[in-house]
Amino acid sequence: MIKKLGKIWQWLGFTFITIAIVITTHHVAFADVTPSTYRDLQFPPLAEIKLPEYERYQLDNGMVIYLIEDHRLPLISGNAVIRTGSRFDPPSQVGLAELTGSLIRLGGTANYSPEQLNSILEQKAAAIESSIDETMGSVSFSSLSYDLDTIFPLFAEVIQSPAFDSQQLEVLKTQAKGAIARRNDDPGNIASREFKKLVYGENNPYARTIEYNTLDNIQQSDIKNFHSKYVRPEGIILGIVGDFDSSQIKEKIAQYFGNWQGNSQVKPTFDTITSKQEKSKGIFIADQPQLTQSNILLGHLAGKLNDPNYPTLSVMNGVLNGFGGRLHNEIRSRQGLAYSVYGIWQGAYDYPGLFVAGGQTKTDTTTQFIKTMKEEIEKLRTQPITEAELNYAKDSILNSFVFKFQNPSQTLSRMMTYEYYDYPQNFIFDYQQGVKNTQIDDVLNVAQEYLHPDKIVTLVVGNEEEIKQELQTLGQNIKQIEIE
Repeated sequence: MIKKLGKIWQWLGFTFITIAIVITTHHVAFADVTPSTYRDLQFPPLAEIKLPEYERYQLDNGMVIYLIEDHRLPLISGNAVIRTGSRFDPPSQVGLAELTGSLIRLGGTANYSPEQLNSILEQKAAAIESSIDETMGSVSFSSLSYDLDTIFPLFAEVIQSPAFDSQQLEVLKTQAKGAIARRNDDPGNIASREFKKLVYGENNPYARTIEYNTLDNIQQSDIKNFHSKYVRPEGIILGIVGDFDSSQIKEKIAQYFGNWQGNSQVKPTFDTITSKQEKSKGIFIADQPQLTQSNILLGHLAGKLNDPNYPTLSVMNGVLNGFGGRLHNEIRSRQGLAYSVYGIWQGAYDYPGLFVAGGQTKTDTTTQFIKTMKEEIEKLRTQPITEAELNYAKDSILNSFVFKFQNPSQTLSRMMTYEYYDYPQNFIFDYQQGVKNTQIDDVLNVAQEYLHPDKIVTLVVGNEEEIKQELQTLGQNIKQIEIE
């Protein structure tokens, strides 16, 4: 028995020694290959992005069709983008396009009441949605692929023959009036809304707001006329992606859209809307005496996404923003003035966007926040960035590029958007190459050309009594704006 126990202990001792040697050897080897900091981490190059196969064709009535088959799941979805937008609202009827966009779906159709339409979609676990924003309209559907025979005719009818139920119209107008009554509850919303008015002008389509009187001027007949004027086949791009056979879906499209003709007596008007900066310089205060912190936005008019320097401007944005960006490092980490802070040159597809910087800070650090923000903008214009900053900004953009192609729906949406705004289909890849080619001097040059300290408008939503005296040390005219 004693001899047996001795052998067991001998065997256990040998086992422990073997394990210790393996662990020690492993740790030594592991230490040899483990980077000392995250900067030394090595990653293989990203896989090349490949677009899914797609088909584009056009109906005789001018409607453009994109198709992408994707048989991974028994699902199918489609989206019709419509050449319209709230920027075409008459000045006295701001809100007309938005109400029309909602009622296209919510107001029922010629053959189905709103309740009947809702019931069918609920039973099929399907959806049809519609909306109109500043520059584009949209009607979309999603369903199980084997329910397409039921959902697709409904989708076509919603687009072509909406009923614009009068009760639903009143519900939407009441909801819109409720939103007007509450729109000053959130200081962030005040800042966003009023900053656009300062830059674009309060009557500009990209800044104006729905008011009680403009809602009262909108009747059911106005909505029907707006739909008749703008929702027409030659102004629609329809994209469908999912579990379908292309030849069969083409038959359905031809059946339900092929014979559709727009109203020949009413032609849409797409008036050119020019934008120039309304206010130049100055500090504007939206007084909210109950606040203990200030919401701050500052910036000026920017440009369009098809600007040849847009890739370099994106790299500039990367230098300013994010956890490794200059604004975060200086304003949040070093000075502790704000939890979140940003500054970004935002282009738009077919009208000038904004360069806007901002954040929230305590009332008594409002002036310091503004001063530091402007100093960082000026530093970007006058001093070259470092190689580390350039690489960080470029890698952040390029490494996230793959997420723009996670599924065929993203690719389809992008292709339709580019066609809608008359952009080249390879725009995103040209952008990618432009980011790769950006150098330190390029960032300095675009910062000098596109950032204009002499045109910066500053908006503060906060306690005017507490901040006004110190703001005067910035040497700019200070004006209170009315937000009621």
